[in-house]
Amino acid sequence: MNRIAPPVHRHRPARCRPGGFTLLELLVAIAVFAVVAMLAYGGLASVLDAREDTAAAAQRLRALQLTMLMLQRDLDQLAPRGIRDEYGDSKPALHGGADWIELTRGGWSNPADQARSQLQRVAYALRERTLIRAHWQVLDRAQDSAPLETPLLERVRALRVRFLDANREWQETWPPLAQGETAVADPLPLAVELTVELEQWGGVTRLFRVR
Repeated sequence: MNRIAPPVHRHRPARCRPGGFTLLELLVAIAVFAVVAMLAYGGLASVLDAREDTAAAAQRLRALQLTMLMLQRDLDQLAPRGIRDEYGDSKPALHGGADWIELTRGGWSNPADQARSQLQRVAYALRERTLIRAHWQVLDRAQDSAPLETPLLERVRALRVRFLDANREWQETWPPLAQGETAVADPLPLAVELTVELEQWGGVTRLFRVR
């Protein structure tokens, strides 16, 4: 007896999706990547800007601290030695006005063993919104004795100097002037007050004891 074989059903393989992305998918992916990159760049730029601002503020703070330290050392080593300026006029050991100060200090190091004094004449003043420290190679100056200037602080709006006399009164000039605009014979003030008006921090005041 012949058996009839059951029919064989052949399943057609499912059509596979061709590889790759469609144009719409690529556009969406590019748009998402652009948004993420923009956010990341904005965050990185903010971090870099904050880092630069912090570094700049730290540098200005170091310059301010160095300025006050130099002035403190100059006043600590104040020497009672007057000078003659380039016009032959006598100037006291400490001489100053409302926005400048000039003094004779000791302890000028001489590592090269040059033939000069260990006393040095220095001055602080404002030049084009920059606080500078000037010094001379000699005490009694000639007409060609030019000072050597070192910039200390930039972006300074104003400089104010006051001097405390023996009567505990503040003077705008030193030596103070009596009636008739003549200098009072007072060798040194009790203290010197210096105020620098900075663009970024406003007024910074420091009081230095002299004697």
